[in-house]
Amino acid sequence: MEWSPKDHFEYLVRLADTNLVLGHRMSEWLGEAPVIEEELALANIGLDLIGQARSLYARAIAVNPDGRDEDDLVFLRDTHEYRNFLLVERENGDFAVTMVRQALYSIFAHLQWEGLTRSADTELAAIASKAVKESAYHVRHSCEWLIRLGDGTGESHERTQKAVDDLWFYTGEMFASDDIERAAIAAGVGVDPAALKPQWDETVSECFAQATLERPADGWMIDGGREGRHTEHLGHLLAEMQFLQRAYPGQKW
Repeated sequence: MEWSPKDHFEYLVRLADTNLVLGHRMSEWLGEAPVIEEELALANIGLDLIGQARSLYARAIAVNPDGRDEDDLVFLRDTHEYRNFLLVERENGDFAVTMVRQALYSIFAHLQWEGLTRSADTELAAIASKAVKESAYHVRHSCEWLIRLGDGTGESHERTQKAVDDLWFYTGEMFASDDIERAAIAAGVGVDPAALKPQWDETVSECFAQATLERPADGWMIDGGREGRHTEHLGHLLAEMQFLQRAYPGQKW
């Protein structure tokens, strides 16, 4: 598959959408976190993710200008136009669900950012060089919480294990490739997600072992986010996130 500016745009928007949606989810903990220190930590993680998303949207527009800006991409696309992983659009649930979701994605994202620091797209490589430092903290923070919760009380262990079991079937999508992914890899712009799986497996297993959590068996996985097939959760999220712009067009970040 020949690499085109449109493909380049699509690849970058995929990365951006996933980080934006998860960043919004983390922002939903403001005023709800169990302690003030954790509220600040979750807010900072959300800001990191949204900042990464904005840099990626800006780069996408630069490689394939189509008259839109970052605000248009965020606030004026419908659910079926988003390309994020289904995992990150899942509702926050209780604190265990949020931390399991964050750990499963952050471990992947850190490996992906590391690979993207060597991208042939030098602007993307620069974004990745900053993001890889932020994602290292996200991994550490979420895994430390999994250990506290999984190896804590009977109730915290039960809730955390249930979160792992419920979310596991969304992880396979992170390692799948389609024509856009394969073209990005061939062009030296993207990284092969399948190549990240062994290290992801190892890191997740180490975190789960310390947390006394059982890792579910790999099997059938839920996908569709890359094709714009989303759960109802994303529609509710976008309805909230996009309300101001759609009610009062022309507003800016």
